[in-house]
Amino acid sequence: MSEEIQALRANLFDHIIEARRDKAVELLTGEGAAKGFGHAVHAILEPVLAEIGERWARDRLSLAQGYVAGKVAEDILRKMAESTPFPAGERKGPVVIGNIEDDHHALGRKMVAIFLASAGWEVVDLGNDVLPTRFVDTAEESGARIIGVSAMMLTTAENILLVRRELDRRGLGGRVQLAVGGAVINLRPELVPRVGGDGTCANAIQAPALFDRLWARALETERGAS
Repeated sequence: MSEEIQALRANLFDHIIEARRDKAVELLTGEGAAKGFGHAVHAILEPVLAEIGERWARDRLSLAQGYVAGKVAEDILRKMAESTPFPAGERKGPVVIGNIEDDHHALGRKMVAIFLASAGWEVVDLGNDVLPTRFVDTAEESGARIIGVSAMMLTTAENILLVRRELDRRGLGGRVQLAVGGAVINLRPELVPRVGGDGTCANAIQAPALFDRLWARALETERGAS
């Protein structure tokens, strides 16, 4: 990694932590104009957000810092989408994501949504405190083959099992894959099968690759049933 990239990442991190949203967006916009918004996102923004996400999971960031991080990412991704729209052939999805019922920790989910969108996925983000039936209803209505559910704590992670039960009750097991994530699942990966998950990943940067695998698995299940 070049010293220039290291310096840009350090400056961006400081801007976000100090709630200098305009400065953060200015830094990324300048780098995007010079070298492309894809470079600005993948070489600078993604690693910084990964570090912020890790600190958030360890309760070392305030709500305000998490909010600024999410808004900076949304701002730069919007500019990226406006300047370099994805060709039709590169669009993927749709997929449905949200925080499970009683869970209100939005930063991790927003980061996943941003990285999925930057990889070409059409994301239906249901937000916080989403009922299990709403996840499945939305997947059926939109034609999504993946539901991504986030939970911060064990007490809320256990609610993800209700999404699995609803999928199975409607005969959608395998046809709609269940991706699970969040701080408690990263700390205790044995929870993935316990809550009925089909897969997980360690951070938001890895989410597009996970969703690629799960989408392919859903298609295989569909073909096998026909």
